[in-house]
Amino acid sequence: MANRYPSTAFAVILFLYVIVVVHCKTLKRDVKALNEIKASLGWRVVYSWVGDDPCGDGDLPPWSGVTCLTQGDYRVVTELEVYAVSIVGPFPVAVTNLLDLTRLDLHNNKLTGPIPPQIGRLKRLKILNLRWNKLQDAIPSEIGELKSLTHLYLSFNSFKGEIPKELAYLPELRYLYLHENRFIGRVPPDLGTLQHLRYLDVGSNHLVGTIRELIRIEGCFPSLRNLYLNNNYLTGGIPTQLANLTNLEILHLSYNKMSGIIPSGVAHIPRLTHLYLDHNQFSGRIPDAFYKHPFLKEMYIEGNAFRPSVNPIGIHKVLEVSDTEFLF
Repeated sequence: MANRYPSTAFAVILFLYVIVVVHCKTLKRDVKALNEIKASLGWRVVYSWVGDDPCGDGDLPPWSGVTCLTQGDYRVVTELEVYAVSIVGPFPVAVTNLLDLTRLDLHNNKLTGPIPPQIGRLKRLKILNLRWNKLQDAIPSEIGELKSLTHLYLSFNSFKGEIPKELAYLPELRYLYLHENRFIGRVPPDLGTLQHLRYLDVGSNHLVGTIRELIRIEGCFPSLRNLYLNNNYLTGGIPTQLANLTNLEILHLSYNKMSGIIPSGVAHIPRLTHLYLDHNQFSGRIPDAFYKHPFLKEMYIEGNAFRPSVNPIGIHKVLEVSDTEFLF
């Protein structure tokens, strides 16, 4: 008998909770925004978006790709994932009215035009994935207002202009993918102030400048693990200061116009596993320290003017060196 009342109380609380959830309405702002988006999208999405409430109503489930959470007396849209469904047309500006979004994933569609400056309204956004579209023009500076952003995927589009320095205003950013676009100018060295940035990929653009300029800020890129600068127009050499990026694992410099010798200090980056130097204008010898590196798995050096190593013994045990003229 003593245990009956707690069970009854729990049942009452659960019943009240169910009543609240059932009668909880979706915020009108989000309902309006999603219905505007619905009106602008193709049939592949619309056919599965049944009813007027994107969070579901009665027997109708939430719309496919829409995630909602209850906040107080209302439900709000927190995630929108509509990818690989051949959406055609401009970026749906109504998305920027979903002020509680933490994830926006529209990748692998056919979106065109620019990212609207209103994107800066999404203050809670953590993940923005727009890769594999046909988006154009410059990235708006307002993207620097997304202070909660941790993942930014803009690869495989047609963005142009310079990489905005406002990206350095994103204190939580960890992954930045900008490859396969039409960016020009230099990679902003201010990105080095991002304390949590682990992955930076700006490969396959039209970028110029030197690595020395990129890492000129003292203590820069403290968490960086992967750095992709390949397929651009970078010049200059590899500075010894690069060895200060002690968390670096992958360094991809292939297909640039870099020159000079490879400083031996780079071979002492403790976690380095992959080094791509091919198709530049490097010269001199590969420092012997690379052959003794405990973690280096692959190093590509073809398409340069390197001289044979003075100590090539064991090269295949440590490195995978492709198509060089001095394999032993």
